[in-house]
Amino acid sequence: MALQREDAAMSDTAVSPPSYQCGGCGARVEYSPGTAVLRCPYCGHQQQIAGAGREVREHPYTELATLPRKPAASVGAYTFVCPGCGARTESNALAQRCQFCATPLVADATAGELIAPEAVLPFAVDQSGVRTALGKWCRSRWFAPNSLKKVSAAETLKGTYLPHWTFDARTVSDYRGQRGEYYYVTETYTVTVDGKQETRTRQVRHTRWYPASGTVRRDFDDVLVPATTYLPEKKLDQLTPWPLTQAVAYHGDYLAGYHALRYDTEPEAGLTGAKARMAPVIERDCRKDIGGDEQRVSSVRTTYSGVTYKLLLLPVWIAAYLHAGRSYQVLVNARTGEVIGERPYSAAKITAAVLAALAVVAAIVVAYLMNR
Repeated sequence: MALQREDAAMSDTAVSPPSYQCGGCGARVEYSPGTAVLRCPYCGHQQQIAGAGREVREHPYTELATLPRKPAASVGAYTFVCPGCGARTESNALAQRCQFCATPLVADATAGELIAPEAVLPFAVDQSGVRTALGKWCRSRWFAPNSLKKVSAAETLKGTYLPHWTFDARTVSDYRGQRGEYYYVTETYTVTVDGKQETRTRQVRHTRWYPASGTVRRDFDDVLVPATTYLPEKKLDQLTPWPLTQAVAYHGDYLAGYHALRYDTEPEAGLTGAKARMAPVIERDCRKDIGGDEQRVSSVRTTYSGVTYKLLLLPVWIAAYLHAGRSYQVLVNARTGEVIGERPYSAAKITAAVLAALAVVAAIVVAYLMNR
């Protein structure tokens, strides 16, 4: 199968990772965010990423059951398992700190057979850009301690590719429910005005329900599901939207100088998650098809066809910092600059604000009493 041949070729490259040696000065080149080149941070030498421009393919989901898991593509020479938070990362370094919790890591040479990435959304926000985004985010946090400013220069600031599954599918959904239509009834009621009773009328809305059933169809494209459990799904969802149409075919050069997190959610579980994300959209389609003023959907039976999938790497800057003995984490979408994360509150600043507010109130009261 074509998928087997391509994956096998990618796994062969994983055996001997490229050195990424600069052709100008001999230093190591890194992927330059927002480009299709590798650039040396010392002499500025550039070299085009080999194979850039290959078309991204969607893989039929039916093939998944017939193919053995393939060795992972060359996203790093070593695998690390963090003893602090359990994150599993890859790097060409023999030792490093965890980008999620700053725990020191030692290389784990064991690695299972994984599906190779099909596509990657390369970094577009560089370190200067991410520090600018973090600086704006820090300044917009009310009652934040001064230590929060350090996050923009945190030593744990790491550029990391996070794995996601995407799924396409054609759906046909048969539903049953009820259509509600409003009607109004005139009611009479009594009120007391100036000690006298008056009779008035009002229109009261009621709903008349009718049985409804039908079929709706929808094609889904690139339903995105996180393929890692080391970051909460809710937090990753906050980084959306992603410009998925700008994704390019996977090549290891895009990872040069960055970290890459291996997936730990299998594609079968990913499809289950994708269907859960499709369900609310399908229900909205059912309600629209029912029409009326209100709708009740009692059952939906959906069939899926033409299901395809791919493994996609998305770029995120991850910063971890300590405050009062607790570790906090901030994530930055490395395509849009969107910042989300945890933040502490300064008890001293809150107390000062409360005291200042009380002082203003006291001054107003004193001024009022003196002017009486």
